[in-house]
Amino acid sequence: MTTANGAMARVLAVESLVVRYTPRHSAGARSSVTALDGVSFSVAAGTTLALVGASGSGKSTLALCLACLERPTAGKILLEGREITALSESDLQAVRPRMQLVFQDPAGSLNPRLSAYEIVCEPFVVQRRFTAAERAQRVRDLFERVGLPFHLATRPPAEFSGGQRQRLAIARALALEPRVLILDEALAALDASVQAQIANLLLDLRQSSGLTCVFITHDLAMAARVANRIAVLDCGRIVESGTPIEMLRQPEHRATRALVGAMPNWSAPPQGQAGQ
Repeated sequence: MTTANGAMARVLAVESLVVRYTPRHSAGARSSVTALDGVSFSVAAGTTLALVGASGSGKSTLALCLACLERPTAGKILLEGREITALSESDLQAVRPRMQLVFQDPAGSLNPRLSAYEIVCEPFVVQRRFTAAERAQRVRDLFERVGLPFHLATRPPAEFSGGQRQRLAIARALALEPRVLILDEALAALDASVQAQIANLLLDLRQSSGLTCVFITHDLAMAARVANRIAVLDCGRIVESGTPIEMLRQPEHRATRALVGAMPNWSAPPQGQAGQ
């Protein structure tokens, strides 16, 4: 989707987002902890933005805010131009299907008592969409879309491998055709070969259906592989952003340089390859 002047339309925009917590200590005193401190960015339709940072940088807090599961202290989140941060809980029920979140641990996010078919079908049931026959066809299509054999549909998630469970979680997240897919460390628990397979799946989904993604990770190398742009979070702030080539070849902020330094056996990719 493009605007009248040919620029890619913004699907998601975050403006000066702040999240502060005020935990109560044992003595009863209160002190404020800032998890996000004025975060701003936007994501164009059909692109992937990677938000990269070390543990404690604010990545997971940001993911929960984007998915409308946590309210920010200040700032705005706009989905297709509509501010969603101030919506009532009842209004958010209609927004949440359009901003789907995939967690790091698929085993913890999938109901172990349901079959794989029931897990993918559940969003249709909850939202009261489609007939039984239509749901069955859509579930089959989603299995095919994420590369899961449909003959596994009757099995519980415990009988799936880690990579298969993450594909199942992605299929469930895609069921209601979200405008934005948020992946919070979704590859971190997988071994390297499976990470590569899921990364390729995300690239395929972006190319085949114009999926818009926010990819949250501590792994700069993986971010460069799947994203069009990268933003680095440090202490609750975005300290640097750019294309994968820019971030890998010429990191400016100390946090970015530390992430580059943590990449094993890294060498600069040929110009134009990263993030394609």
